[in-house]
Amino acid sequence: MPRTSRLPRNRGFEVARVLRRWGLGLLTVCWLAPPVIAENWPQWRGPASSGVSSAENLPTIWSRTENLAWTAELSGLGASSPIVWGELVFATSQVGDARVAPGGAHPQLARDDAELAARERAIGGRRPEAVAAEVFFVVEAFRLATGERVWQHRFAATGELPAVHEKHNLATPTPVTDGERVYAWFGNGQVVALELTGREVWSRHLGEVAPFQNRWGHGSSPALFEDLLILQVDHDAAAYLLALDKRTGAERSKVEHEAGRERIAHSTPLVVPGPSGPEMVLNSGTRIEAYDPRTGALLWHAGQARQTPVPTPVFHDGVLYLARGYRNSDYQALRVGGRGDVTESHALWRSAGGASYVPSILHHEGLVYVTNEIGVVTCADATTGQALWRERLGGVFFASPVAGDGKVFLVSETGETWVLRAGRTAEAEVLAVNDLGERMLASPAVGGSRLILRSDGRLFAVGE
Repeated sequence: MPRTSRLPRNRGFEVARVLRRWGLGLLTVCWLAPPVIAENWPQWRGPASSGVSSAENLPTIWSRTENLAWTAELSGLGASSPIVWGELVFATSQVGDARVAPGGAHPQLARDDAELAARERAIGGRRPEAVAAEVFFVVEAFRLATGERVWQHRFAATGELPAVHEKHNLATPTPVTDGERVYAWFGNGQVVALELTGREVWSRHLGEVAPFQNRWGHGSSPALFEDLLILQVDHDAAAYLLALDKRTGAERSKVEHEAGRERIAHSTPLVVPGPSGPEMVLNSGTRIEAYDPRTGALLWHAGQARQTPVPTPVFHDGVLYLARGYRNSDYQALRVGGRGDVTESHALWRSAGGASYVPSILHHEGLVYVTNEIGVVTCADATTGQALWRERLGGVFFASPVAGDGKVFLVSETGETWVLRAGRTAEAEVLAVNDLGERMLASPAVGGSRLILRSDGRLFAVGE
């Protein structure tokens, strides 16, 4: 049975309960520190999935002994990114080992650089041969002000547990929240909706309906639009786009795709405003596609097949910026709003190579920042695609970059975060390189004036 454990109730929670009854929203009272006023970071890459924060006074320099507000141990391991709503930070993890995919050594991001590849590690430093006797999934909430755990919702992983790449596990999708509920999805197909107090509202298991198996494991995160929870399932065993009623979990629409290796993708749906209504954009293995999020009707498509895309598009002022993924990917700018095949009609510019296998593009103040897996970062003009500078920083980039307070933050799997000066410069201006000494695949979140980083099994709140 699902279990939610909480810290002992105190007067702060009684106040929050009364205020919710009055319709004044969620208030978490913290006795140990003043409240941290936070811009909500409700999903992977934050507001509008842009990776851009309006926060001020974000940190520049930190280490394990300097400028850390708090650290918090997670209940298990995972590669999902943290999210922030109000005074709470949410994260997911897995307790117990899922089996890794067979075939010996797994592909490494930095396999063209022997020195970097030698620094890549399996999640938790382990390579389990078989599924643990018991595997559990955990969603938990922490106070943004102090890192104190507020509640934990733990439930058993059921059904077939797919094999995964050794770099991650079944707690890879990032949760999403609308401020009323938190929606978490796991790599065997289990989905759970929780109130912000940790109480379960509904749950579903997609793996009980159709095979939920993807080569190297599932990576796509859930997305919200109006009253819908949208799930992209681009697997070799089954492929579909599913919209659930976010309040009940009932199916609202489903678009079936032809499954197979060429369809495999790990990217996350992005809903953007189009000139004729909302458009839901997918970076699939077959092509770039846009659907009506309310009905599932195909609106337009662009491009050709690309093996195993991971990056999610980013949107600004009517334009999508995206990398197709896999090794030495192209990256491009594409106007939304078309119908049918818009490969040529809506393309603004395209760069033939240099983009990432995994990280998504960052658009910030008229510039795009593109990272690849061996630490080469390109800064280009968003209007023309012309590179302003390209520099190799080092590191193995799995996380997507984040910008705010005049800075760009790039987190390496090997534990370092490069802090660059944002803006039009002739070359990369590195303000600091901060090493927390832990393996990090998750993209950063921002809460208040703090950067929230996640390693395999720990949260770090960086800042005063």
